[in-house]
Amino acid sequence: MTQNHFIIATAGHVDHGKSALVKALTGTDPDRLPEEKARGITIDLGFAHLELPATRNPQPSTFQLGIIDVPGHEDFVKNMVAGVGSIDLALFVVAADDGWMPQTEEHLQILSYLDVSHAVVALTKIDLAEDEEAVKAQLRKQLTVSPFAEAPIVPTSVVTGRGLDELKTTLALVLSDTPPPRDIGKPRLPVDRVFTLRGIGTVVTGTLTGGTLHRGQAVVVQPSGQSTRVRSLQNHNRDVEVSGPGMRTALNLPDLDADSLQRGDMITLPERGGPSKAMDVVFERSSRPMASQTGAARLLKDGTLVRIHLGSTNVPAHVFFLQTRQLRAGERALAELRLAFPVFAFAGDRFIVRDWSEQTTLGGGVVLDPEACSKRFRTEPQRQLLERRAQSPKDATAFVQSQLERDGAVPGSGLLVKSRFSAAEISRALALLAAEGKAIAIGQWVADGEKWRALRQAAMDAIDAEHRAHPEHPGLPLSELRTALEKSLPDADGFDALIADLCAQGFSQAGAAIRRTTHRPALPPHLQAAAAGIRAALSAKPLEPPSRKELAPDFLRQQALRFLLDTAEAIELGYEVVMSMDAFVRATGTVKLFLREHGSATASELRQALGTSRRIVIPLLERLDKDGVTSRAGDKRFLKK
Repeated sequence: MTQNHFIIATAGHVDHGKSALVKALTGTDPDRLPEEKARGITIDLGFAHLELPATRNPQPSTFQLGIIDVPGHEDFVKNMVAGVGSIDLALFVVAADDGWMPQTEEHLQILSYLDVSHAVVALTKIDLAEDEEAVKAQLRKQLTVSPFAEAPIVPTSVVTGRGLDELKTTLALVLSDTPPPRDIGKPRLPVDRVFTLRGIGTVVTGTLTGGTLHRGQAVVVQPSGQSTRVRSLQNHNRDVEVSGPGMRTALNLPDLDADSLQRGDMITLPERGGPSKAMDVVFERSSRPMASQTGAARLLKDGTLVRIHLGSTNVPAHVFFLQTRQLRAGERALAELRLAFPVFAFAGDRFIVRDWSEQTTLGGGVVLDPEACSKRFRTEPQRQLLERRAQSPKDATAFVQSQLERDGAVPGSGLLVKSRFSAAEISRALALLAAEGKAIAIGQWVADGEKWRALRQAAMDAIDAEHRAHPEHPGLPLSELRTALEKSLPDADGFDALIADLCAQGFSQAGAAIRRTTHRPALPPHLQAAAAGIRAALSAKPLEPPSRKELAPDFLRQQALRFLLDTAEAIELGYEVVMSMDAFVRATGTVKLFLREHGSATASELRQALGTSRRIVIPLLERLDKDGVTSRAGDKRFLKK
């Protein structure tokens, strides 16, 4: 039987019957703390499990539902937000005797900012309603212009049992039309509970999103960076080998001390990068302000200290706007969140902003750049990146293109690692951009098409300029090319990618220089006479050439000699000994022949065979030793096999 995993969270005002409804549906009391029992209200997150048949599926299957019960009291909104960051459906609860209340409104806003678009509304305590239809009409009016405007409303009563079966059926029907949690190969578990079990060790729980975790897998805790391994996993108190998206998951991490972990930590994979102390975002103030937000409270000024709720974490931050100094209700702006401590986030993550005193929800938004830099925030390239992403926060192509346009070139393996896009989505985006000429793949790098072509052309122009100015040189030194392009290069590895690209475009590397493949070094007119003199001197006595000082006593002859050496017309046997290449080849042949005939020879014997001096034969033999032609044992030379 197929199992479909989803996460449901309750939402609504305090004392509207959320926990009682969960207990009636599942048989589990989600209020687990003694203080909750004593006060009669939910203070922290509670958890339950519900299995429902998937009636619309032609194959036998069930919905395995993890239910998170959240507190409804205004003092515990931070706990509520920690539980609803990764849910698939909201069980929105409104009591028939109270109707719409302040936390009803605030919870609705929070769910809206978190992009929760699927819900079932439970109208609880219907046995206390004097006019059921009027209550339902008033509730439907409040839901107008919200993500839940068309959500089914189910009257219920845990006292009489009315509506409980209908509510289960309705949940199954809505879930049948709800997309399953996505597996993008990037698992993250926002930690909402940490505890220790005797004989087991440290355990953390949370709602797994984005990918799978399995027993024995290496993981890392962010933002602390602690590395560990998953000893075991559980889902609703059952041991499992693998846990996937949409599953309430308990991880046994025995290598870590429970005191080193807390709610708000993120369990993920080591290759997913690290945390950041700044995020560039698009931020929206609600157009449905709370009743307490009047006058100045509705005005959010640049630099204000607020609290950011992301996943299960809650972090103080200053908010800075890109193009305005203040934000009113209903307005939207690009902003940078400068956090009090590092947070692990992905591009595309949703967040909630509340005031510093934690009395009011101010708004919410989407992370556009999870690794922001305050120095870059107000630059034109960053502004363009943020505007492009804000227009299409779920479009992988927009995210890829905006990063390439800003950075020029990036390693393909690091492209949007910290994003809610899968490797397949990123690859499709790159293929689309490449087909349009907007992206280029160079080895392991990916580059913006226009910028890379400009960089490549600049490199070509620099090499051609070197050929024109110094036709005698073999090419442009790589160090000089790197310096000339320094401001346009992404980094050192990007330069290596550029050289590889040039070598595929009609250029070749010649030692520490690069040249056009068609380039042949040629002496400029003012060096031709000097080169002719050197050639004559080397050919007059091929095996007894003049010393280097005699060959090149002045600057012009030194330039000409360097050309002959660079073009392999001459060869250095040592700093003081230069020989024509033809003479060197003939001398090498004589040495090989002598050693083949005699097996071995001393330097003196080879000097006599060559008819040269010790000044020449010693550096010649040392060069042959270095080139692997001969080998030396004592005072004897042998032909190397």
